Amino acid sequence: MNYENILTETTDGLGLITINRPTKLNALNKATIEELHNAFKALDEDASVKVIIITGSGEKAFVAGADISEFANFSVAEGGKLAAKGQELLFDFVQNLSTPVIAAVNGFALGGGLELAMAAHFRVASDNAKMGLPEVSLGVIPGYGGTQRLPQLVGKGRAMEMIMTAGMINAEEAKTYGLVNHVVPQAELLEFCKGIAGKIMRNSSVAIGQAIKAINTNYTDGVNGYEAEIKAFGESFGTEDFKEGTTAFLEKRRAAFPGK
Repeated sequence: MNYENILTETTDGLGLITINRPTKLNALNKATIEELHNAFKALDEDASVKVIIITGSGEKAFVAGADISEFANFSVAEGGKLAAKGQELLFDFVQNLSTPVIAAVNGFALGGGLELAMAAHFRVASDNAKMGLPEVSLGVIPGYGGTQRLPQLVGKGRAMEMIMTAGMINAEEAKTYGLVNHVVPQAELLEFCKGIAGKIMRNSSVAIGQAIKAINTNYTDGVNGYEAEIKAFGESFGTEDFKEGTTAFLEKRRAAFPGK
């Protein structure tokens, strides 16, 4: 599929999505959100794709925020619809994909950009990355999950400070906070992420998908995460991946998981 605002490629089980709006510092607009949804959906449905990396084009920005010009004159109802549709199409969608998503944060990740990175299953930052949720400086609050995911990742107090000050933190601070897992030189960012992806690909894609679901359940109101884990654990025993994994272990060889 051809896209106007993003680039996609698939190589050896790895799907790479690059947000490509360099003149706008890769800012998210409605069209880009829709294209990202379609790209993530297509890659998740491709059985050959085991890991997805999302990054931004250029050396300045992952995503420098939302395209403010699109919603500056919105009404209350329009603003609510904007947030609800965006969360459904992209942010919640990415969080709940069964295919692991790594955010390669290659520069500014602000507002909707940080919210997109937080929706990924984990994050790796380049050493020049800057992150923040500056929405209150515009008289609005984060609307794509920022008030929910940031406290989950960095704790309530740090999230409160970041959101209320509308300030940015650098990559090392983000690592200290637990917002990103690793910080690497920008020139090494994608290869580093591909290295992690390679380790993930050696394991059962079925089990990984179930693990993602069980972990996310812990953050779902009214759902018992332990019960979800027990159910998913039991279901694992009925998969071909389980049979291959245990057989390979007993035969002292590397498993060749069929992904079923």
